[in-house]
Amino acid sequence: MRISELDILIVPGWNNSGPGHWQSRWEARMQTARRVDLGDWDAPVRSTWVDALVAAVAATTRPALLVAHSLGVLTVAHAAPRFGAGRVAGAFLVAPPDLEQQPRPAEIDPAFLPIPKVPLPFPSVLVHSNSDPYCQVSRALEFARAWGSETADAGDAGHINTASGHGPWPEGLMRLAGFLKTL
Repeated sequence: MRISELDILIVPGWNNSGPGHWQSRWEARMQTARRVDLGDWDAPVRSTWVDALVAAVAATTRPALLVAHSLGVLTVAHAAPRFGAGRVAGAFLVAPPDLEQQPRPAEIDPAFLPIPKVPLPFPSVLVHSNSDPYCQVSRALEFARAWGSETADAGDAGHINTASGHGPWPEGLMRLAGFLKTL
């Protein structure tokens, strides 16, 4: 599929994605992309975030491509069973946090746990880092297996965010383009 054939839904994580973040840059560059307003970015509530994502998918006029980062990835996993059949063409999942084995910030709703470990009903790729402080590689691979996601190793990339030097992230765009060819 081509980007122009999809409604691209940007699904940021905790604290949103600032102007320099790759998600914000991609949103600005892709005509069919828009950020899903999940509610309170600083004190995420699972039910609010999931409901907002489900509503955003339901409002699309073309198949949706979900581009999720960090807590946005877990939001996709929680919301997936509620999407209508065929509404989501695929998901590009980047740097999921392991809230089960890493300390969960008090601001994040504990209802995000447990992390769903059932197959997603659409194709997906999970991009992980070898040096993500919020998720060990073994856990990212475990999530990918549970969700039926392909995996992509981003190397020594931290949390794949602005703090780790991933502003424009051209390698991510290339990986996204490769994923789109499989849809």
